Amino acid sequence: MLAFDYLAVVLLLPLPWVVRRFAREVEPVSVLRLGRLPNDLDDSIHNSRVPMVLSIAAWLFLLSALARPVWLGEPISVPMEHRDVMLVVDLSGSMDIEDMNGGGGEAISRMTAMKSVLVDFVRRREGDRLGLVLFADHGYLHTPLTLDIRNLEQQIEQLTLGLVGYMTAIGEGVAIATKTFIDSEAPQRVMILLSDGSNTIGAVEPMAAAELAKDSNVTIYSIGLGAESMMVENAFGELHETNPAWDLDESLLTEIAELSGGQYFRARNQDELAKVYSLIDGLEPISDAEQTWQPRYDLYPYPLFMTLLLMVMLAAYRRHYG
Repeated sequence: MLAFDYLAVVLLLPLPWVVRRFAREVEPVSVLRLGRLPNDLDDSIHNSRVPMVLSIAAWLFLLSALARPVWLGEPISVPMEHRDVMLVVDLSGSMDIEDMNGGGGEAISRMTAMKSVLVDFVRRREGDRLGLVLFADHGYLHTPLTLDIRNLEQQIEQLTLGLVGYMTAIGEGVAIATKTFIDSEAPQRVMILLSDGSNTIGAVEPMAAAELAKDSNVTIYSIGLGAESMMVENAFGELHETNPAWDLDESLLTEIAELSGGQYFRARNQDELAKVYSLIDGLEPISDAEQTWQPRYDLYPYPLFMTLLLMVMLAAYRRHYG
């Protein structure tokens, strides 16, 4: 889109006419009187309108240059500030237990439910930086903080059990996620910790890692995953009820969250897990503030060049024809 920074320059358009109209004419100092006209006078007569046309065109181009024409590109919106969100996910062997209601009545594994809900959550965090830490036998930084949401979705969908072992190192997962925030300048640092068990291994105690997160101004929201009961078949083919989440350490997850100023949530099925992530969306809202700018391309050199070219042509014309 074409625009002018100083459009008021157009008010100078009639200036040459005003000068010509009201300026005092200069009388010639002497008058040359000839006894007769030269025989080739008719050949030397030229079109007197050419200098005027060149002058008017040069004046118009000069005004165009002074008005500072610019070409504005399509508006580009950029978030003014982002949040840094680390997803800390339990990838222990118990995530393979099929005790989650998938919504259609079928039982699905905790892993399947977690991946489905997590992808949907990530998709709604456009404008924030997200990262992924996995923990089982050890904590592992799977995806550093990034604005590439589409790539993170693919990384989550490709997760498989056994990638980092089968135990549960909650402390290492929290510690490694906290370490990624050290160089972060985001105004909000959020960690979402999901586990279905208790801390069974690892070189870092969970509460020590939570203290480190608190000192780094990281808010932790923890989620305990697992149904309270499910029907299983024993060796004799008889069905009986059991608690598949018997080893879920809710007190530890609650302490970790509350120490950092966050909250603990329990998800017994896929729907509850989805509601938990929606609730976290409300607690840590996505910033709607955006800064819009348009690429600018200055065009004034072009009319300025034309002005100089026309002035050179006018000077050459007057030099040739007098």
